[in-house]
Amino acid sequence: MKLTLKRIDLQENRTLGILFINDVQECYTLEDAVGEVKIYGKTAIPYGTYKVVIDFSPHFDMLMMHILNVPNFDGIRIHPGTTEADTEGCPLVGHTQSKIAIGASGLGYAWLLAKVYHAIQSGEEVTISIVKG
Repeated sequence: MKLTLKRIDLQENRTLGILFINDVQECYTLEDAVGEVKIYGKTAIPYGTYKVVIDFSPHFDMLMMHILNVPNFDGIRIHPGTTEADTEGCPLVGHTQSKIAIGASGLGYAWLLAKVYHAIQSGEEVTISIVKG
């Protein structure tokens, strides 16, 4: 399964995007601002392609999507949230989007997690490519 996060609106405090599964739009995204280097809680992860697994997050106390091998950072998760205050550098997902936030995040996350989980259980490798829109 190929996830593609297209960053479409780079703002001073946040980055808005669209997430695709195998080139079909799935949901909207919100991340921290894009910077030269990944800084915890301040910048989005670097452009590139990363492996995605589902494993246990001690921080959230549940199974979650985990983006592996992000340069200079560990523990990057795709998770629900509404504004950049909720992200700490992780991509947030939701079904609606405004200029400053995303909405229906719990539902967007649940649908995405189910699809990724099914792909992994079927033996597919899951990757996410972070690209410029």
